[in-house]
Amino acid sequence: MTGFRSLLLLAVLASANAMATDAPLRQPRPQLLTAGQPSAQQLRDAARSGVTTVIDLRRPEEDRGYDEGAQAEQLGLRYVRLPIAGAADLTTANARTLQRLLAQDDGTTLLHCASGNRAGALLALLNARLEGASTADALQLGRAAGMTSLEASARDAIEAPFP
Repeated sequence: MTGFRSLLLLAVLASANAMATDAPLRQPRPQLLTAGQPSAQQLRDAARSGVTTVIDLRRPEEDRGYDEGAQAEQLGLRYVRLPIAGAADLTTANARTLQRLLAQDDGTTLLHCASGNRAGALLALLNARLEGASTADALQLGRAAGMTSLEASARDAIEAPFP
């Protein structure tokens, strides 16, 4: 996605209202958007604007307000669930799974949880453990992606002995 198209996508989604949780839409990396729970309209806007994959980190029992998987399928989006309950799920195995899922998408991915917190924390862990970033740089990426209250847990996971 070109820089202009990426900016256009951010503008379209932002103008369609803030994410359902009022968490902002973020772009921590090219071709990667992170956010809180998108509404059905925001998912439609994302599909029209070039998002090709949605990775949902919310657990199945978390209410989305609509059938997000069915909506994504109807829009022609690849929809993947990678349930992350919180700090206990900040594992290298889940970071590897996220890395694999991101690598499978040639387009733009929307990675979301309820607020962006889990998305940012798992992305920080991926960045440090699997891409070799320093703890400080990985945590900065996590914050840019929406990590807030999980920062201490993400730091612990990053600094734990590698399994």
